[in-house]
Amino acid sequence: MTESITAQTHTMGSGTAAVTYDVRGDLGDATAQRPALLMIGSPMDAVGFGTLASHFTDRPVVTYDPRGAGRNPTDTTDLVPEQHAEDLHRLIRELDCGPVDLFASSGGAVNALALAAVWPGDLRRVVAHEPPTAVLLPDREVVLAAVRDMRATYASSGLGPAMAKFITLIMVDGPLPEDYLDQPAPDPAAFGLPTGDDGSRTDPLMRNMPACNAYRPDFGALTALGPRLVLAAGVESGQQLAARGARSVAGQLGLPVTEYPSDHGGFLGGEYGQHGDPEAFATALRATLD
Repeated sequence: MTESITAQTHTMGSGTAAVTYDVRGDLGDATAQRPALLMIGSPMDAVGFGTLASHFTDRPVVTYDPRGAGRNPTDTTDLVPEQHAEDLHRLIRELDCGPVDLFASSGGAVNALALAAVWPGDLRRVVAHEPPTAVLLPDREVVLAAVRDMRATYASSGLGPAMAKFITLIMVDGPLPEDYLDQPAPDPAAFGLPTGDDGSRTDPLMRNMPACNAYRPDFGALTALGPRLVLAAGVESGQQLAARGARSVAGQLGLPVTEYPSDHGGFLGGEYGQHGDPEAFATALRATLD
């Protein structure tokens, strides 16, 4: 059973540093045993966590739009995990309800690793779900070259051709072959993407690349978190890039990988037209946090 709780929307900061966030429930109800639960993605904004949040009505839940995404102002500058980590630290301080539990997925999981390394006191527990860092992968040079090529395509040809390359990349199941970039460029129309260039360069996904995939976690600092840090991957994600990233970070830290239901978007309940297994996903997340 899920329950709808009206979210209260707030904005922190101003200009391009503004961050919009939503609070479900009363932050005054947070306790040491059941703290506020912060759910984050990147560049995915708060919309993507609506279904998952509805399964956690027994505690305050906070969702947010990362800098440059969703309801926040945009520009064309690059975004890096360390900057997102600073935003998250400011947000947790503004919430002023003690250390939070943090569920972070995809690029948000990379940003969560950056936050946990510098400000571990902000967190009771952090679940990093499929962080797509490539720095420990055996094919890391090919992956990072592919991401740089994607970003160059965005600069020269716009979002459609670049997104076609992104979708193709994240669908690969297994290490990239050395000749990956020799293949013909994918057709944006095959993915329902525009083939023209509208001239804009404010897309939050592209602004986070290649820094997100090239981020090297501070493994020494993260080791100190012990069981407070959980690396998770979807049981249906196979050897896709983000799942391989989770396993590589866990292996470096000597931690097991916790398997969560479904795939990279397993918590989605129709957001963006995608359906995972959000009820089972919420059950697994609750077990991890409790």
